[in-house]
Amino acid sequence: MPLLTRPAERTWLTLPSRAALLACETDVLVVGGGPAGLGAALGAAGAGARVVLAERHGFLGGNATVALVMPLMSFHTRSAPRVRQAARGLMPADHGPGDPLVAGALRDLLERLVTAGAAISPSEDTGFVVPFDPEMFKIVALELLDEAGVELLFHAFAADVLGRSRLEGVVFETKSGPLVIKARVVVDCTGDGDVAALAGAPFQVGRDPDGAVQPMTLMFRMVQFQRSAFDRYVAERPDQWRGVHGLWDLVDKATEAGELDLPREDILFFGTPHEGEISVNSTRVIRVLGTDVWDLSYAECVSRRQMRQIASFLRRYVPGFESSYVVQSGVHVGVRETRRITGEYMLTAEDVLGARKFPDAIARCAYPIDIHSPTGSGTELKHLAFGESYDIPLRCLVPQRVDQLLVAGRCISGTHEAHSSYRVMPIAMATGQAAGVCAALSTRLRRSPRDVSAAEVQDELRSQGASLRPAA
Repeated sequence: MPLLTRPAERTWLTLPSRAALLACETDVLVVGGGPAGLGAALGAAGAGARVVLAERHGFLGGNATVALVMPLMSFHTRSAPRVRQAARGLMPADHGPGDPLVAGALRDLLERLVTAGAAISPSEDTGFVVPFDPEMFKIVALELLDEAGVELLFHAFAADVLGRSRLEGVVFETKSGPLVIKARVVVDCTGDGDVAALAGAPFQVGRDPDGAVQPMTLMFRMVQFQRSAFDRYVAERPDQWRGVHGLWDLVDKATEAGELDLPREDILFFGTPHEGEISVNSTRVIRVLGTDVWDLSYAECVSRRQMRQIASFLRRYVPGFESSYVVQSGVHVGVRETRRITGEYMLTAEDVLGARKFPDAIARCAYPIDIHSPTGSGTELKHLAFGESYDIPLRCLVPQRVDQLLVAGRCISGTHEAHSSYRVMPIAMATGQAAGVCAALSTRLRRSPRDVSAAEVQDELRSQGASLRPAA
C-alpha cells in the first residue's frame, strides 16, 4: 500500500515563531460546521449574540455532507412492539413510531429541506428516519446561517488556541496563513473535540479496558438501481433482507468464490429521496483512530478498496444492481468515535437504558445504544423501553479545567456505550443548539458558561422551539 509509514523513532523539530493575523473578535465562535455547529450557530444567533462559524471544508454539513452519513437517524421514541416494514422499503423497521424528541433548529432545517424536495419527512413510510439529498443540505444550511446573520469562514483548520485554562480564541491554518479569531466563548463542534483537547481539557478515547473505538466507514451513493427487480428478489427470499440490511446467502456465495471479503456481518444500505439511488453503509475499517493522521491515511485507502469490491459484488450478485454504479463517495472516510471530552457530568449506559431524567436537561434522545464492533464483524443494539427517552444534561457540554468553552455533538461527555446513542446527527444538532444558547447567555450576562443556570438555557431553548420536558 503506497502510504507514508509512521516513523520508527520520533524526532521533534522546533519551528520558528510566527505572527498570525487577527481576523476578528466576536461574542461566540463556533468551530465546525456539521450538525452540531449548525445548531450552535443558530442557537447563539437566535439568543442575540454575534456569531462566527469557522469550518475546515468549503461547505457546511459535516458528516451529513462530507462523509455522506445518510439518512438522519430517528429522533423519535418507540411505541408498542409490532412487526413493521416501512412502506417505502429500504428503511429501518425498528424505529418509531412515537413522539419526536428534537425540534428547534433541526425542525427548521428539515422543513427547508422538505420544501426544497431534498428530504422526506420522518413517518411510518421512512421508518422514522429522514432521507435527504446531501448537495441540497449544503445549500439549505448556508441559507439558514445567512438569514440568522452568522458570519462564516471556510477552509480554516483549527490548529491551536489562545489561552489554556481560560480560552481566549482559536488559531486557524488557512491558505492566507495563520488567522486568529478571538471570542468571549468558543463552542467546539469539531466532532473530535480538537479545540477542547488543545486547550487542555481532559478526555477519554474508546472503550474500557482496551481503548478500542468504533470502526470507520466510507459511505457512498449508487445510482441506476432497479428497485422492482430487488423487490422481487426480497419477496422470493424474505429471510434475506430486513429493512435495510441482509443478503447473507449472496455474501456467502461471493465470499466462497473469492470475490468478496466483507468486513462486517452483512450488506447495509438505505433508500434516498431519489428513485434509483441508494446510500451504502457497508465498508468497515477497524483498529484505526480518527485523530491519528497515519490511521486516517490507511483508512482512506482501505475503505475505497472495500467500496470498489462491494459495488462490484452488488452489480454481479444482487438483482436490481446490474447497471448500477458509484456516483459519489464521501470526501473523507466517516469517523464514528474519537475523543469524548470529560465534562462536569459523564453520561452512562445506565442513564441511557434507564431513561434517566435530569433537572438540567438540554436535549432528549431515544436512539438505541448502537455499537459497531471495534474489532471486527458485528453490531450491538440495545433499545430503550417503549415510549421512553433519556435526557442529556447541560453539564455534559461543560468541559472540566477549561473556562469560556463548551462542547457539542459526538465529543460531549459520556462513556463509550452512551456515546454510541447520542452520536447521531439529530442529537448532535440539539446539543449544538443548547451549547450555542448557553454561550450567547454567557456573553450577555457576563458570566462563565459554567455559571449560566440550566433554567436560563432551558427558557431560551423553549423560546427557540426546542423540545424539552415541560418545566416543573
